[in-house]
Amino acid sequence: MRVLHVKRSLLIVLGIESTCDETGVAVVQDGQHILSNVIASSADIHEKYGGVFPELACRRHFEVILPLIEEAIQQAGTSPGQIDLIAVAKGPGLVGALLIGMSVAKGLSIAWNKPFLGINHIEAHLYAGMMGLPQIPFPALGVVLSGGHTLLLKILEVGHYEPLGTTVDDAIGEAFDKVAVLLGLPYPGGPPVEQMAKRGDPKKHSFSAGKIKQRPLDFSFSGLKTKVLYTLREEGVNHADVAASFQETAFKDVIHKARLATQTFPCQAIFFGGGVCNNQRLQKMFAEAFLDLPLFWPPFHLCLDNAAMIAGLGAKKFLGVGDPLDLEVQPRVVYQRKDATPPRRGENL
Repeated sequence: MRVLHVKRSLLIVLGIESTCDETGVAVVQDGQHILSNVIASSADIHEKYGGVFPELACRRHFEVILPLIEEAIQQAGTSPGQIDLIAVAKGPGLVGALLIGMSVAKGLSIAWNKPFLGINHIEAHLYAGMMGLPQIPFPALGVVLSGGHTLLLKILEVGHYEPLGTTVDDAIGEAFDKVAVLLGLPYPGGPPVEQMAKRGDPKKHSFSAGKIKQRPLDFSFSGLKTKVLYTLREEGVNHADVAASFQETAFKDVIHKARLATQTFPCQAIFFGGGVCNNQRLQKMFAEAFLDLPLFWPPFHLCLDNAAMIAGLGAKKFLGVGDPLDLEVQPRVVYQRKDATPPRRGENL
């Protein structure tokens, strides 16, 4: 086993993100000072499919990842010799995309003689809202809302979590993408649905999100999406009203279950992560619903998939020893609750 040690007061970390359709590379100092953060998105390639085409996403990662590494290092005003650690997203995500990022990270680790560390992509999304805070209030509720994930987690401290609720079907961002297709809007669907919703009446249609009796903190958006489909088949329906009603219903469901979650432990704050968290209506609704708790939203450039959050969390979790070169990617994460049957395979968060 190849194990490299680093002892340095201010770590300079190169971060690599390749979980889905965006390739990100960043250089971060001491876990919070972003020296560079470059992203190459392939959203334009996937737009005609209304969602991510995995093979095309992998091809794009392969084409751009090495030039992005050079660009990130140059923008940071540093050099490979000054990099102390390589942090790379190990999952969850598309297996082919993850393998490209992991393989490059391992190659750089060998070539530069630097340790590397595999980072959980979801955990990094939550850390994005913590970067730069002098003190982080714990325990806290973590709310992850993205194209691939809808999660509520009890955060005991960085690296220690207790899953409270997840989605049983579509993630909330995926639901936005699918509704956008029904509305004739481009991919990714979140921003155009949000813009259309501003012109509509959120009370026009009585939609509802799914409820799971035995697991009240879990989410289900499939039925809501189907209701939108049937509503749009009605004659004379205003698309803006449908967009507004869909968005309002989805967000009210998240807020309701987040409130239930905060009542299960002495919650001190709420941390958000994921691209859906950029939605201004969502932020306003949470602010109105939680006057009693501080809310920590990542800045715009750290909400979407990016490598700065990977590098920042890498510095936070690095204890002087890197991961072995036989570290495997983990495309699927098992969210093990107290009431769940222990999984046979996968990574527990």
